[in-house]
This record gives sequence, C-alpha cells and structure tokens, in this order.
Amino acid sequence: MPREMTEADMDRVRDAFVNAAKRALRIGFDEIELHMAHGYLMHEFLSPVSNKRTDAYGGSLENRLRFPLSVARAVRAVVPGGVPLGARISSVDWLDDGLQPDDAVAIGKALKAEGIDFICVSSGGIIATARTPTTPGHNVPVAARIRKEAGIKVRAVGLITTAQQAEEIVTSGQADMVAAARAFLDDPHFGWHCARALGAEVAVPRQYLRAGPKMWSPTPKA
Repeated sequence: MPREMTEADMDRVRDAFVNAAKRALRIGFDEIELHMAHGYLMHEFLSPVSNKRTDAYGGSLENRLRFPLSVARAVRAVVPGGVPLGARISSVDWLDDGLQPDDAVAIGKALKAEGIDFICVSSGGIIATARTPTTPGHNVPVAARIRKEAGIKVRAVGLITTAQQAEEIVTSGQADMVAAARAFLDDPHFGWHCARALGAEVAVPRQYLRAGPKMWSPTPKA
C-alpha cells in the first residue's frame, strides 16, 4: 500500500533526480526537462486531489510546491546555465477540486524563480476518471496565460496536429514552442512534412534522398 513519504524519502528522490541530470549531461543531452505532470510524483505533490498531507508539504499551494521546488532547485544547481532546464506540468486537473489555471500561473512563477527556463504546459492525468478535452490545442489558452503572467517561456502541447496550427500558436504569441506526440506516433516524419507544408527545406540523411518530394509523388499521375 502507498505510504506517506518521509523527509528521508524526499532526500533520496531528490538525489536521484540530481544524479539523473548529471548522467544526461555526461551523455551529451542538449536539454533537460523535469516531469511534474500526468500523475507522476511531483504532480502528486502539486495536486490537491492526491496530496492529502497535513504537514509542511500539504494543504496550501505554497506547501504543495515545497518538495517539487526543492527538486527543481537541486537540479538547477548541477545543470549549467547554458543548458535549458524545463519542467512539464499538468496545468489543469480537469476536476473541480483539482489544479486550475490560476494555480498553473503560480506554479510557473515559482519554477521561474528557481531558475527553470521553460514550462511545458500539459494537463490531466491525476486520476483515471478525469477526462481531458479532445479539442485541438486544448492546453494553449493556459499556456498563453502562464507565458504572459509568469513571464516565462512556454511550450504548448495537446492535439497539435498540423503545421498551420502549430505555426499560428507560435506566431500569435500564445506559446514560444509547440510539441507533438501522437502526431509523431502516426507519422515519424511529421516534422519534415510540417516544414514542407510551411515552405521550408529540410536536410535529410542521404539514405532518405530517394524518398524526398523531388524524387517521387504519392499521387498517381493520370
């Protein structure tokens, strides 16, 4: 059965995050991102739906932020300033008693103060019965609020499925970046196809040149 984490447990987990960041740097990753969304441990602390603690780590949002912020602070201390450090959050729990957009803005401000460079704005996942909307770009409005009110760069995710949709989100100032997941599961070359749709040329490996758009057309000619 789950049990309430002790401070010794928190120290152990915080050290594990720090060591993971060090390994990522040693391997050569260009960016590191803390997962604080989708029902994982940091989200469990942040959400009032799951955090039922009665000590200094539960209750108010300030208290619920205490452990996630300590992890962010510890990781930032070992990640050089030239390496972007982000945090992915569930901005909204999609439950009346869960995280709301105002909370997301406060979380964004707190993470920025700890040296986080960007927030990846996702949502949902704290319990299986919560239903995330299925409208295109459903996290974008909250991402725009965090960007404006917390003054931190944001990456929007959530049913962003076309090049034009992604371009509009960025050029309109609602987000600094976008990310796609299911679109890449459906089409591993989604990024190349988006670039082509927006009039850009993508340098592809030599092995792929014979499949380039200048070499063949998927539409049969009459």
